[in-house]
Amino acid sequence: VPLFAFLYRILCRLVPVDRHMILFLAFHGRSCSDNPRAIYEAMQKDPRFSGYRFVWVLRSPGQETIPGASVIRYLSFSYFFHLARAKVWIFNCKMPVYLYKKKNQIYLQTWHGTPLKKLGHDIDAAPGQTFYRSGLSYEQMCATYDTDSSRYDAMISPNAFCTEVFPHAFGIQPEKLIETGYPRNDFLSACTEEDVQRIRRELGIPAGKKVILYAPTWRDDSWQASGYTFDLKADFRKWKEKLGPDTVVLFKPHYLIVNRFRDDPELKDFLISVPADSDIRELYVVSDALVTDYSSVFFDYGILRRPVYFYMYDLESYAGDLRGFYMDIETELPGKIYRQEESLLEDLAAGEFDDSRYPVFTKRYNNREDGHAAARVLDWLAGRLNAGTGHEDS
Repeated sequence: VPLFAFLYRILCRLVPVDRHMILFLAFHGRSCSDNPRAIYEAMQKDPRFSGYRFVWVLRSPGQETIPGASVIRYLSFSYFFHLARAKVWIFNCKMPVYLYKKKNQIYLQTWHGTPLKKLGHDIDAAPGQTFYRSGLSYEQMCATYDTDSSRYDAMISPNAFCTEVFPHAFGIQPEKLIETGYPRNDFLSACTEEDVQRIRRELGIPAGKKVILYAPTWRDDSWQASGYTFDLKADFRKWKEKLGPDTVVLFKPHYLIVNRFRDDPELKDFLISVPADSDIRELYVVSDALVTDYSSVFFDYGILRRPVYFYMYDLESYAGDLRGFYMDIETELPGKIYRQEESLLEDLAAGEFDDSRYPVFTKRYNNREDGHAAARVLDWLAGRLNAGTGHEDS
């Protein structure tokens, strides 16, 4: 890495900044999605960005066409060239330490979720605990956050809670945070009945059926050489039996999960497996209820004020051994915690849900979700671009 970082710096010296180029990257190139996508879509409609060239980074450039943008391959020479060339970087994940940002480039970090699990410096690490597949120590792991956050010109905060937490978790100065709400969630406020029907058709959901979205997260301690794995503790045959013929389940694993779940012919017309890198916003709006565990998806889903069920079969080991939580999950979650699949399915089948915690939850975690988050981000960015940041060829 040191040699690579040195070579990249040389490239940066040779390549001048193009002040009309904006580079987008979501989940290290896995897809065109999340906050970067929502910001990109808003930019295309905003006359302030009409003269700009947009470049998207994807692992497989042929995987999707992105209207109005050039698409380049992640980790290719073209990728590093455009990193050195773009005036603005809009990323949603922590970037490698070898990255170098010039003084006249703008790095906007959007991040990708309100955390339930502790992040970065806030993790209560056990002695000798290592992190990620690379086995970093706690100090090394924290240093990766510090290096990246030192390069941010701004980081989006989705809510009052993150504005409190992100400075110590990421080691970022509070004044670099802009509490805008999440652009990706604007869709949840703007979505129409026509959108819902279109998405249902695209997913193959039969008319009139109730939809349950099951979106679990990954486990830090469960991985193999090709990536993180997930030991599925859901017996979908039992779900089918309990929930009946008028229900379908959309199953979406976390984007870090590599193992694929084989299709079971018994579950035809009941279980719809959705690719891990698909856009989850569309799944939210067609779902009548969400089942999750420790994934941050419930913060976004909560904007819709629909039922959320927390299936936490491994709660003791997860909370104690892995990461720890920011909130008191017994009192602050907007739904009930289930340890047993049986009781979860009983309440799902009966439509049993107590929404009394939603008002307090919304005030703390969805206080900026009014459908105008992308507009607030673009106002900030347009202001920075108009202010100018140094010489354009350094």
